[in-house]
Amino acid sequence: MDDLNQMQRPGATPTSQEVPEPRDVAGTADLLLLDDDAPLRRTWTRALERRGFAVHPAGSLAEARELAAVRRFGFAVVDLRLEDGHALGFIRDLLDQAPETRVAVVTGYGNIASAVAAVKSGALDYLAKPVDGDEIAHALLAPGRESLPPPPEQPMSPDRVRWEHIQRVFEQCNRNVSETARRLNMHRRTLQRILNKRAPRE
Repeated sequence: MDDLNQMQRPGATPTSQEVPEPRDVAGTADLLLLDDDAPLRRTWTRALERRGFAVHPAGSLAEARELAAVRRFGFAVVDLRLEDGHALGFIRDLLDQAPETRVAVVTGYGNIASAVAAVKSGALDYLAKPVDGDEIAHALLAPGRESLPPPPEQPMSPDRVRWEHIQRVFEQCNRNVSETARRLNMHRRTLQRILNKRAPRE
């Protein structure tokens, strides 16, 4: 389990006594689960159902929009990058339709900048994959952030932190390379080379 994703107090593990029932938090247990990884989607569905959620899985943005058109969800777990597009717009639309929906974004490390944008759009929080059902449930049901999570056992390297910062500014500049380079005080070609590279190792 990645310590970065743990939402409980340092040294604590969520228990059924600490985490309330979904219906008590949102008035409904209905949860929209959007991820295009079918085996992972099935695993999360089983895990979240054991924790009291009524899971409605979707494997694409199109399928998720169909479900959201006919049902109001108390919760949503959304992967940002899907085969049929980016889910940031869907999150905004979902929250416009039902602002009370508690949305958790799940993402790979390379998508953290977009995940931050999703949180600013109204998502409750983001979790970096790999993540399990306990972590997702706790993020959706936790009443607040009264303390910081414990430090990760293997924190990101300085190169990775720099790369993530550049990616975040790039997203905030609407993926405009020239504007990102100006704000970071970097040469445009240097920035272009960094953006074309894969993320550094942890």
